Amino acid sequence: MQMKINREVLLKPLIKVAGIVERRHTLPILSNLLLEAKNNNIKLTATDLEMQISLNIATELKGGFSTTISAKKFLDICRSLPEDIDIGLVSKDSRVMVKAGKSRFNLQTLPFADYPVMTKVGGETTQIAISQIEFKRLLKQVEFAMAQQDIRYYLNGLLLEVNEKKLNLVGTDGHRLSFTSATLNKSYEKTDVILPRKTIIELIKLLDDTDEEISIELAMGQANFSFGEISLISKVIDGKFPDYHRVIPTSHSNTFTANRVAMLTAMQRASILSNEKYRGVRMVLSENNIKLISANTEQEEAEEELEITYNQEALDIGFNVTYLVDVLNNTQQENINFSFSDANSSCLITVPEDNDYKYVVMPMRI
Repeated sequence: MQMKINREVLLKPLIKVAGIVERRHTLPILSNLLLEAKNNNIKLTATDLEMQISLNIATELKGGFSTTISAKKFLDICRSLPEDIDIGLVSKDSRVMVKAGKSRFNLQTLPFADYPVMTKVGGETTQIAISQIEFKRLLKQVEFAMAQQDIRYYLNGLLLEVNEKKLNLVGTDGHRLSFTSATLNKSYEKTDVILPRKTIIELIKLLDDTDEEISIELAMGQANFSFGEISLISKVIDGKFPDYHRVIPTSHSNTFTANRVAMLTAMQRASILSNEKYRGVRMVLSENNIKLISANTEQEEAEEELEITYNQEALDIGFNVTYLVDVLNNTQQENINFSFSDANSSCLITVPEDNDYKYVVMPMRI
């Protein structure tokens, strides 16, 4: 069996699918891609048993075949070939020959019947649709607040909650929390899942900056995403996500607005002399003034001063500067609102143009 396809048509989809393949896996077949060619269509599938990405490529075929080949080797071969060259694939016995111009590569295969394809679970599902560009924006607003390898495994992912006409996304690592929301075109019963970190990272990579829709289907123990020619199936994290309503403050009365870039650069400079382990910076608020003060174990100190419009209670609160820099780096608006209750309270960060975004940072003693 053989087929021919242009390198440019094959390469981009191949990169998208191969991203989740684990290089070293106890199951050798998981280092491979499932390649199915039939009816003028090539379907590429990769899985790590937790998540699966499938992608269809329309092409003219002679005959068809199914096989599994090394994702890394096949991708490296396609990358190394000249632009716009036609690639021929010939499947015979337990090998696939990749032909392009005067180049020949013989690759070992594993039986396609052994490939552990994930299938959609049955039962009741909740299905919503949102534009790709909007969903990508929502993910990027919260993903940086996810925990990494926390023993509380339910924090190593994002809460995706559908509640009436709202799609809510929440990420937290226990020290800070990022919340964002979008309005849906119809009302749904409340349902939620915790999406694993790897799934979120892949979705951000795969989603296009277009108004084309992504279909999101939430089922028992699984979430399915369909957009363009891509289908992504993901297991979800089994666990109870913290009640984010209790964390987001509603009565912080000491508020000021600052230019995002000015605040970001001042914090980045102050962080240079902060303690490397605790990354603490003091925010000292007085009338129309904020000072950012840091110090380290070598008795070195940094102080940054910004003029702001503020005529409320004088405050002196410590925070992990990394958590503040993260949110300023991941929002694009010109101005940012900071709100506090007292010297022991969390900091609530919002943006003037987006009432649906909230970011909370817990204070630290310095």
